[in-house]
Parts: sequence; structure tokens; C-alpha cells
Amino acid sequence: MNPLEYRDHGSVTPPPRLPGRARNARRLSTAAAVAAMLLAGCATGTPKAAPHSSGPGVSLAPSAAPSHPGPTFTPALTPAAGACTNSTKLAAWSNKRLAMLTIAVPVSETSVSDATAEVGAGAGGVLLFGSKAPSDLGTRLTTLKSHVPGHLGLLVMTDEEGGGIQRMSNLVGSLPWPAYMGAHWTPAQIQQNVTKVATKMAAAQVNMDLAPVVDVDGRNVPPSKTNPDGWRSFSGNTAVVSKAGVAYMNGLRAGGVIPVVKHFPGIGGSTYNSDFGPARTLPWSTLQKVGIPPFTAAIKAGAPAIMVSNNIVPGLGTNPASLSPTVISYELRGKLGFKGLVVTDSLSAKAISAAGFSVPAAAVQALRSGADMVLFDLGSNVSAQTSSIATAITSAVANGHLSRSRLIDAAGHVLAVRHVNLCS
Repeated sequence: MNPLEYRDHGSVTPPPRLPGRARNARRLSTAAAVAAMLLAGCATGTPKAAPHSSGPGVSLAPSAAPSHPGPTFTPALTPAAGACTNSTKLAAWSNKRLAMLTIAVPVSETSVSDATAEVGAGAGGVLLFGSKAPSDLGTRLTTLKSHVPGHLGLLVMTDEEGGGIQRMSNLVGSLPWPAYMGAHWTPAQIQQNVTKVATKMAAAQVNMDLAPVVDVDGRNVPPSKTNPDGWRSFSGNTAVVSKAGVAYMNGLRAGGVIPVVKHFPGIGGSTYNSDFGPARTLPWSTLQKVGIPPFTAAIKAGAPAIMVSNNIVPGLGTNPASLSPTVISYELRGKLGFKGLVVTDSLSAKAISAAGFSVPAAAVQALRSGADMVLFDLGSNVSAQTSSIATAITSAVANGHLSRSRLIDAAGHVLAVRHVNLCS
């Protein structure tokens, strides 16, 4: 995820030994007040206010009609009538509580208590920003997790890719740029070194890494405004990326961290960096041969989560992929058979606003399209933004723009990726 990666890092340094290549804690009284605000109306599924956005209410741009007729994603198994499942339990939750579970709240790794109110209101995750984690991060996160309603756990995610994109290397150790790994390490070495880092991440209570990048891009340049990948990619060779991506993913899992494979359906060779404006991937016909195989390999190897990019995919509609039912429900869910958690790239990206969506409106459209969890950038008023997103989602359910069953499905995926069983 690009904006979540480039900020707070300063200048980008080249990959090591690769010749020629390569945000004070808010007082608890204030937090409790905000939590109360966010939880208002939880006793019912009907919101009390119109969603906040850049205009009066949320203006939903029409979604691109799928270019292929095809099935929408449905659970593979139908439980026996009367059986207890996460879905039957979630069906009793209010729309507001369900909505909060689909939101990952951005927070500075040096001040994680800033997200106490949102976590207390049921946010499904927090996204850590920064470049140097405090030595007591684990203790702070343990305290934050204690505020989760029902003590159902929390997704604590960060960007720990390697090279210039590492949030907590001072605590967990450093990895080289993926380009170096792909060129100089065997898959076994990649897995071994990533496991060492992941084990320390888990010890610090960080249980999700927005990695690996499995975009195929062999350009010997640092990631930039015009090129989102460069050294972030393991290779320009599809087979190398497939093997390295699975090795990295397995390394994270072996260390107790949930990997998020990104950026579906592949942004290698993109026209621009979607953080800064509209961007297009390679044509779909090309991506199917070059960019999709690493995702297919990861799914076959049991990938638990996939991030969808904000790029438009020529041949699959005109909306950014993260807002496209064709990309998510038809291609990723339907054709590739992915049944795990689908996360959006940052909905604060310029490519999203350029497509005519505010962050709250984009969150609704992403959920409508098949995404399960929405991400956005760390800004000046995270509490207000979180509240606006949750209100937009509940309003969309109330007015028929988003089905309640889709919201329950999304919430179910958030719980499932952490193996939470509401019936136990």
C-alpha cells in the first residue's frame, strides 16, 4: 500500500549490496467520549445522521458494470439449519458495530493509545505509521487491545516489506529490498530471514504485515511518484516473484504474523503511482499472463489476505480496482476462488478522489464491490474520519446502497482471518 509506505521514511536509499539495482496519547476521558459518540445508535441498525462527506451526504459514483457476467462470491458451505456460525452471531449485531469491524484505523506507532476510542467502539484493526517503533510497543498494544469489545482481538498491521519500507526495523531487525532478496536469496533463505523478523513483530503484538508485494516489476529504480514498485518487487520475472512471494508469505506465517499479499491484480508496469493520481495497470490481457500468476500461487499456498490496488485495470472497467466488483467479486473471488480477507489499499489516495469518491463514499463502494476491510491515511482528525466512514456504511445499508448480508460477510472475513469463533 503506497501512501502508507512512503511517508515517514524520508529519502529512499538503494538496496544493500545490490550492484546496479536494486504519527500524546489522548486522555482516556476524551477517548471514552469519542467511543460513546461512535457507539451511539448501536442498539439499532438505523443511523441517526446522514454521512459526512465533501458534499451533502455521500455521493456514490456509479460502479462500473462488470464486463463479464459471472457469479458473486458466496460461502462455499451452507451450515445446517439452526447451527451456530459466525454469520448467525453477526446477524444479531447492529449495523454500526458491523461497520466498525470493517475499518482499520491509522495511528502513529509512537502513540497507539490515540486509537483507544475507535478500538473501544469496535474497529476491526489499527494501522501503524512511523519509521521507529518505541521499545515498549508490545506493552502499549496489549493495553490498546484490552479495550476491544468482547475481547475479540484486533488486527494490528504495519508495512514491513524490507529496504526503505520498514516501520519497526529498530525492534525487529532489517530486511533488504525485495529486489535484493529475489536476486540473491533462495526461497528458503527468504522464508528463514522473514520468519526471524515476523517472530519479533508478533512478540511486539503486531499480527499483520501488509506484505509481500508480488507485483512483477524488474525496473532497477527506487519506488517513486511515477513508479510504485521498482525495488519493492522481487523481480521482473513472474516465476521468481511467485516463488519469492510464497516464501515471504510463509515466513510471516511461521513467525505468527498474517501476511497480506499485494497489490491485486498487480501494479508492475503501471502508468503512475495511484497515491498521487489516476494510474492504470498493464492491460488485463497482459496481466493475466504476467501479473496474476504470483497471486494464484499465493492463493494455492493458503494466502489469508489480499490487498487490492487503487489502479484502473484496462479491460476490467473504469473504476479503481479497489472499487470494482469485476476485479474483486468476479475475478479474485469468483475465478481465482479466493475466500480470505480482502483489504483495500489506502482510500486516501489521489486516484480515489480523482475517480469522484470521498473516503467514506469509497469505503461503501469498496464493500459493495466485495472488499472486507477499508484502509485510509493518518491525518489530522482520524476520529472524525472514522466516524464518517462508519456512518456512511450504516446509511448505505439503511438506504439500500449496501446489503446487510454483504456487510455481515465482510465482518465475518475480518474475524475469520484471526480465527475468531463467536460460537465457542
